[in-house]
Order: sequence, then structure tokens, then C-alpha cells
Amino acid sequence: MWWLIIVELAVTLLITLAACRFYLHMLQLESYQLDGYMRWLKREKNRQFGWTLNAGLIASIAAIILPVLLSLFGTGEIKRSTITASLLSTAFFTIYSALMIVKDFKTRQKKKMKFTGRMIRLTVTLALVIAAALGLLFLIFRRESAGLVLMWIPPFAVIILAPWLTWLAARCIQPLEEAFHRRFFRMAQKKLASRKNLIKIGITGSYGKTSTKFCLQAILSVKYNVYAPKSSINTPMGLSKVINEELTDAHQVFIAEMGARHVGDIRELVELVHPRYGVLTSVGPQHLETFGDVKTVANTKFELIEGLPKNGVGIFAADDGEVDKLYERAKCDKRRVGISETGMLNLRAENIQSGPFGSRFTLIADDGERVDCETKLLGRHNISNLVVCCQVARELGMTMAEIAEGVARVQPVEHRLQLLPGAMNVIDDAFNSNPVGAKRALSVLKEFPGRHLIITPGFVELGENEKEFNYQLGRQIADACDAAILVGPKHTAPIKKGLLDSGFRPDDIKVVRTLEEATALIRTFVGNGDTVLFENDLPDNYTE
Repeated sequence: MWWLIIVELAVTLLITLAACRFYLHMLQLESYQLDGYMRWLKREKNRQFGWTLNAGLIASIAAIILPVLLSLFGTGEIKRSTITASLLSTAFFTIYSALMIVKDFKTRQKKKMKFTGRMIRLTVTLALVIAAALGLLFLIFRRESAGLVLMWIPPFAVIILAPWLTWLAARCIQPLEEAFHRRFFRMAQKKLASRKNLIKIGITGSYGKTSTKFCLQAILSVKYNVYAPKSSINTPMGLSKVINEELTDAHQVFIAEMGARHVGDIRELVELVHPRYGVLTSVGPQHLETFGDVKTVANTKFELIEGLPKNGVGIFAADDGEVDKLYERAKCDKRRVGISETGMLNLRAENIQSGPFGSRFTLIADDGERVDCETKLLGRHNISNLVVCCQVARELGMTMAEIAEGVARVQPVEHRLQLLPGAMNVIDDAFNSNPVGAKRALSVLKEFPGRHLIITPGFVELGENEKEFNYQLGRQIADACDAAILVGPKHTAPIKKGLLDSGFRPDDIKVVRTLEEATALIRTFVGNGDTVLFENDLPDNYTE
């Protein structure tokens, strides 16, 4: 009988590990943060585990009843019935796990799972954890004295425990990953320290970091050889990797985007990069699930300014709000720039015009020098980010004419107020929406001719105030749009209420379950010459 147990253990291990792919993907989407993964489990348990438990229960009943019937009415010996029971049990759970895997792959995934070195190590650790759990359960339940009815428990148990086994594997491997992190971190620190003439710039903010990074890269590239990490790489591990592998001696400027979900995250990144120039784009209600309130967000972003050297320069995007408060707190050499109409600005944009052509504005320095600029970017907040970049360029000795040339080079970042012109204008603002960014996007939309349609699933990660923020979004949509398609009946309920409370016609609101359904309905509400705004697209770990 031992050979049968070994075979069943091996098969159950493989099918459980394959079924865990879904949970591994969710953990990766949470940046391997165990607290974030557990919040996802809590948030999604009813939707995810309801299907799992029901399907598992059906498989379990089938795996119990058939072996029992064979043992009662079969003609073979009980040993033969036991073998048949084991094989049937394994077969049923193989089919069940296959259904889970197919379900996972059929789900539209916006961000595919990446089999990085860390994911491979985690998968191996998970296999060991599952094997240990299975071994323990088989010792308890697979004895002949336990009877046939209990023989289904080990494979069923590990399937049901899969989300927590994934967490346990990540917890077990955490010390090893921290050791890898420290090693790569020190290597990157040493490499940066060896480049005495490298100009290092840090950018942080609640929103606008990635857009500002690429704008700055485009402007500085008129005069310098600039390296900025691709996409939204803004964590210690991500930056350490690109510094070690991609930064070369030919690069004159290194731009580091600095993200944060916890207090101290920016400080760690400053210890890695040691930037001379610190750029603060914005402060707002982002990641309140971990920060708690906007004041904590502001203090965390300010870690960049506090970490600047004695000859460092802090550059603040004036907002007449939280950023200006941090500007007042700053003790370093500092600049206040942007499009604010209050207070002194070292560099400002005036005469801003936006439309299907993009944006035009006049850039004016505090010494009176000015230049006309044109860009494909949309929105006053993007112009504010551009002015921040222009100030950095001035700090590095670029002329106003060179800066205007750089502004013209700037391309919209994909899914961040990206204008896709055609018979119908499409504004793609699907990346990581937030209350301030959404309000700005709606302001841009109002400047376009024709009818206006928004497609949105609303906001996430805004803590206990999330429903209120979504309700206010509904009221803002009512002021800027002629029609709205809401993605996700439950999550967008506050948005719908905000729309209706603002007098929006019910016939101009459509609630769907998926983005594909929403896209198919566009022509129902708008036509040629009109404009569609895609505002936010929830990540896979927030699907309804």
C-alpha cells in the first residue's frame, strides 16, 4: 500500500501546487507584502472561497460516495476497494484543480504573473510546505483504521488551505529574501557611490511620479545621457536590480522614482540612491489602508527632502495645500514651482490651453525670462509636473530654449491621461486612479467638444473613506459627463448614488461587470467627434 500512498502524495502535491498559481499571482501583485496579501484574502474571501468550497464539496462528496458504494457492493477484496477509492479520490481532485487552473487562466489578467528568481524560490518553498502538510494529513487520516470515508480529507484539506499555505511559504522564505535584498542593496549602493560625477535625482509623490520621471528624462536628454528605469520601478529591490544591471558609466544622470506604502519606505530608498535633487510632485489620499491618513502620507513623502545632502535642492510642485506645507517645513535649498496663483514661484506656467492638440503654455522664470512651449500632454497637473522638470533642467544649467525643445519631446505615458485621437477622442487615464487625479482628468474632459462619456470602476485602497470618495466621484462625473458606464455593480454603487443624487438621468448610467462589456457599449452613448475617458482599471486582485 505504501506505493499507492507515495503516488497519491505526489499527484496531490502537483495538482495543489498548480492550483496555488492563482494565489502566488495575487501575492506578487501585492509586491510580496504579507500584510497586503492578508488584506486581499479578507477582502476577497467570500467571492474566491465560495466557489472553491462549493466545487471542493462536490468533488469531496463524489470522492466519498463512489468508494463507499464500491466497498459495499463490489465483489473484490477490501484492499482492492481501498486502492480504487484512492485512485478515484485523486482523480476527482485532479479534475477539480484543473478547473481552478482553467478558471485562473481564463480570467482577463492586466498584469501577467512573472516567474522571476523570487517567484521561483517561493514556488519551491511552497512545494515543500504543501508536501509537509500532506505528509502530516496522510499520517492522521490515511490509516486503514480511519476507514474509507476519511480518505478524501488530505487532498481536500490542502486545496482549501492553499491560500494560507501560500502565505506560510512566503513567510518561511522571507529571511532568505531579506538576505538577497540586503546583498543587492549594498551592491547598488557601492556602484552609485563609485560614480562621483553622476547626477542623482529622486522623485516622489502620491501621484505623478512615473509621468514626471519620463518627462524629466525627455527634457534632460537634450543635453545629458539620462538613465531612468522603465515602467513604475520604485521599490528598493527594483531599483537595486536596475542599478546593478542597467546603469552604465556612460550615463550622466540617474532618475529614481521613489514609491511608498509604509512609513520609512522613502527613507530606505534615499539611503540607496543618496540623491542631490529631490522632487515632490503631490500629496494626497493614496494607500490609506497602510498609511491611515494624509498627514502620514505627507510625512513619508517628506523623507526624501529630509534625506538630501547639505548641497541638495528640494523642488516642490506648488499646490496651495499639503505640498506647500512641506515646502515651508523644508530647511534645505528649495524651489517652489508650478501653476499656482498664490505665493512666489521660481518657475511658472501661464496661458495654458488644452484640447485635442495637447497643451500649450508659456514658461516664465522668476528673473523674467520666458519661452512658449507645446506638448502632447493633457491636464493642468501634467503641466505642473512639466514645470517641476523644467526647474530641475534649469538647476542643471539648461537654457530656456533647450528646455522648450525637451518639452516638445515629451510623450504621454501609457494609460496616464494618454490622448488617443481618432474619429472619437479617447483619453486613457486607466493607471492607478486617485481622487485628485480623477478630478483633474474630468476637468480635461470638459475642455473637449461634443458629448462626454466616462468608463470607470472607481477607486480602491482608500481605507474607510473609500465609499465617500467614490460617492464624490459620482457627483463630479455628473458635472463633466453626459453618460457613465460603471464597471462592477457592488464597488461602483456609491458612484451611482452620487450620480443620481446630482440629478443624472438613470438612462445615462450603465452598470456592467467587465471592461469588455463596457467597451462594447460605447457607441450606445457617444459617436464621432465625442470623447471617452477611461478612468482607472482595477488590478487583478481587485476584480469583483
